[in-house]
Amino acid sequence: MLVVQKYGGTSVANPERIRNVAQRVIGYKQKGNQMIVVVSAMAGETDRLVGLAAAISKAPDEREVDVLLATGEQVTSALLSMMLKEMGCDAVSVLGHQIRIVTDSAFGKARITAVEKEKILSEIAKGKVVVVPGFQGVDANDNITTLGRGGSDTTAVALAAELPADLCEIYTDVDGVYTTDPNITSKARRLDRISYDEMLEMASLGAKVLQIRSVELAKKYKVPLLVKSSLEEGKGTLVREEVLTMEQVVISGITYSKNEAKITVGEVPDKPGIASRLFTALSEANIVVDIIVQNVSHRDYTDITFTTGKADARKALKIMEEIASTLGAKQVTMDEDIAKISIVGSGMRSHAGIASKMFSILSGEGINIEMITTSEIKISCVIKAKYGELAVRALHTGFGLDADSVEEER
Repeated sequence: MLVVQKYGGTSVANPERIRNVAQRVIGYKQKGNQMIVVVSAMAGETDRLVGLAAAISKAPDEREVDVLLATGEQVTSALLSMMLKEMGCDAVSVLGHQIRIVTDSAFGKARITAVEKEKILSEIAKGKVVVVPGFQGVDANDNITTLGRGGSDTTAVALAAELPADLCEIYTDVDGVYTTDPNITSKARRLDRISYDEMLEMASLGAKVLQIRSVELAKKYKVPLLVKSSLEEGKGTLVREEVLTMEQVVISGITYSKNEAKITVGEVPDKPGIASRLFTALSEANIVVDIIVQNVSHRDYTDITFTTGKADARKALKIMEEIASTLGAKQVTMDEDIAKISIVGSGMRSHAGIASKMFSILSGEGINIEMITTSEIKISCVIKAKYGELAVRALHTGFGLDADSVEEER
């Protein structure tokens, strides 16, 4: 079998953990598997490099930041290759530009456009373990690019899809995907499997186990992902196409994100083209917008409110302030003291009353809802940040997800 394994930063945090990874890889190799290993930077290294850039400039050049950040994964790939060779297993590290993982030129959040697999297949044919630094690629002008936080997951899935691999395993510091963050409630439980759609929603809503782009790629190319812990043995969680059972579990998980900011453009003229101008400006700045609410018009004016990630919030606020006066808007405000709580489950497609139950549970805890958005398999509410963890625990219990509840067959 051709196996792609990805190891996160905590899995390669020090030489001892790198040795543990090498032992696992060698175990797979000894069973006759061909091995490709994708690695992240050692835990804390990317933050250290970001700090160095910030010490040089308040607004460092984005191209040079990518050159800097790519070194974190390069170090890990070299160290793991050294360890494998030290333990008697032939290995070679191959950088993103050597493989030619081709991306666009959106520095800091580049998207993969092609993977030139010949170099990897050549090294595998020689019997080597191929170690690939995740998170990085190269654009059409040979500039080093990075894929954004969590981009090593995307690297692994892209390689698994292109080769194609028989198995793609994502190793991290948790032993699978849980019904909610175990740090918030000890009653969270690990899921044996979850559908691509459910995982996409959970990843986009704040679950940090997998990067959303990696799940999008896995779904597109039908790459099954097995999420496991590199620190302990366990079955993990299989992410794959939805498997229909006699009765679908209604809710699979509860997500919680504090990485949100709410921006309101107040008293905007209520006429065609206004919303387009606002959100086109944000799109051109590569700012992702989540929930959008427009109030009912009052005397030909309305308020438009949207949420975005805190990392882009100040930039979005500045853009809105610049454009507000040209549109005749009266004010622009921002609130960073919010959290987004979501329930996710494929079974919501065929069950009525889920929204009303969610709202009743939150109401019962005295929690006011500021914004609501829905899809076929999720409902998200924006609430005050201080109520976030309380809301998670209440919803987890209210929808029967606690570990001491009766588990339903998935």
